[in-house]
Amino acid sequence: MQVNYIDNYNGLNENIVRLYNFDKEEAIKFRNLLIETVIIKKEKLDISTTDFIYPENCNLIFGLFKTDEGILTKDDYNFFCILTLEGFKKMIDLLEPFCVKESKGYQYLYDIDTPTDLLFCPSAT
Repeated sequence: MQVNYIDNYNGLNENIVRLYNFDKEEAIKFRNLLIETVIIKKEKLDISTTDFIYPENCNLIFGLFKTDEGILTKDDYNFFCILTLEGFKKMIDLLEPFCVKESKGYQYLYDIDTPTDLLFCPSAT
């Protein structure tokens, strides 16, 4: 699994942080890591500390907050996915189809009106 940042991907100043290039087993590992670290332990999850997610041009950190804020950054390198506990539970539900069978589809992992979206897609396209 890889993570990268795509700036202004559509010419409308909209951006994407993309988790991509993975199979069903890596989707399961990612889902379980989110559940264990963020939902159960209520700790931050820094993907740069994992042994199966490889940052390309950015780092991504997941953490709990009192409101759903989506992806925030100050430097276009360190991105913080800030959601409520309920927001992360919804994210787990959105990840589930990728953990059941191999897929060529994709999924945005939250529905918040922010300039940067979080995209989960098994392929690089």
